[in-house]
Amino acid sequence: QVQLVESGGGLVQAGGSLRLSCVPSGRTFSNYAMGWFRQAPGKEREIVATISRSGGNTYYADSVKGRFTISRDNANYTIYLQMNSLKPEDTAVYYCVADSLRIVSGYLKYNYWGQGTQVAVSS
Repeated sequence: QVQLVESGGGLVQAGGSLRLSCVPSGRTFSNYAMGWFRQAPGKEREIVATISRSGGNTYYADSVKGRFTISRDNANYTIYLQMNSLKPEDTAVYYCVADSLRIVSGYLKYNYWGQGTQVAVSS
């Protein structure tokens, strides 16, 4: 079975940085759209950033645009989320996702999800 494993979360002060990683196993995801969602306690899961199947296009939620950068490693198909200028409102569990088509806001029924990694930003 395929598996997506996130890592890199932790506790950081506001203004700090973290880099999340999502490592696939079981198969490659070179032809999959991939991205990140996050979910804060009591809130619905929301899109953060996506990267296209080709890697040529990226999308960022307005709340993170200019602060976060999504990328993918063609050698091992790992994706990353570089998170800079973190704010307390970025506190959430961050989930990696992969799909054969697209990752879009408001839709959660994707084929592959990671287990999540906790990000906590203190003020």
